[in-house]
Amino acid sequence: MTFRYDFAPTPFGDALAVYSEAGIVRFDLSESADPSVPWLLENISRRLGAVPEPDPGAAAELTPLLDAYFDGVPVDFPEQIDIDWRLAEGFSRAALQTICTIAWGETLSYGEVAALAGHPGAARAVGTACRLTPFSIIVPVHRVVRSDGSAGQYGAHPERKTFLLDLEARH
Repeated sequence: MTFRYDFAPTPFGDALAVYSEAGIVRFDLSESADPSVPWLLENISRRLGAVPEPDPGAAAELTPLLDAYFDGVPVDFPEQIDIDWRLAEGFSRAALQTICTIAWGETLSYGEVAALAGHPGAARAVGTACRLTPFSIIVPVHRVVRSDGSAGQYGAHPERKTFLLDLEARH
């Protein structure tokens, strides 16, 4: 199997988009100018068992969806693009697929997602799935909040989670 990558613009900078023949396999908000991108590509290569090749234009289908999303249009990414789930396994995949059902502008708690994914009491595992998601924004992990309704973290950038929640709340 071959893998290819491109960069897609977001308000946070150019995001890394990695594709297989089956669909997007990774979407990461590390900026293309970020010095960690080569490390990230190495890490992805290890996980995929192949080195993704640069393919300018590979994100051409995704870019207008991201533009619409950031303009406040409710975009359901999993309904609009093919997702290759190979980097999400077991309960993490179940949790992420459950998160895909959270509607634009809505939120669920980590515990609610755990229950819907068939494992009540696995709220911490949902948090881990959100933190390690291979699909930032595309799988709306930003819609998963703490049980008290506060936003919580979003990787190392909780301000991005607040930005995304506010964006959806405004529209």
